[in-house]
Amino acid sequence: MSSFKDWLHAPAIRQVVCKHADAEKYLVTNVLTPGKAYDVKNETEEFLFVVDNTGHVGGYYKTYFE
Repeated sequence: MSSFKDWLHAPAIRQVVCKHADAEKYLVTNVLTPGKAYDVKNETEEFLFVVDNTGHVGGYYKTYFE
């Protein structure tokens, strides 16, 4: 079983497109760009873990993506 530390270098599961970066609670406009495709490295029922604009893997609500 792989560790979250290996996600960045693991093959992507699939790609998703960001549909918005309007967050009520957190600032995500610096790390997600609407219309841009992101590689999914892992997912749960509520979150997608993608390589964001910083080049790191971050966990974001699925509602940000198509």
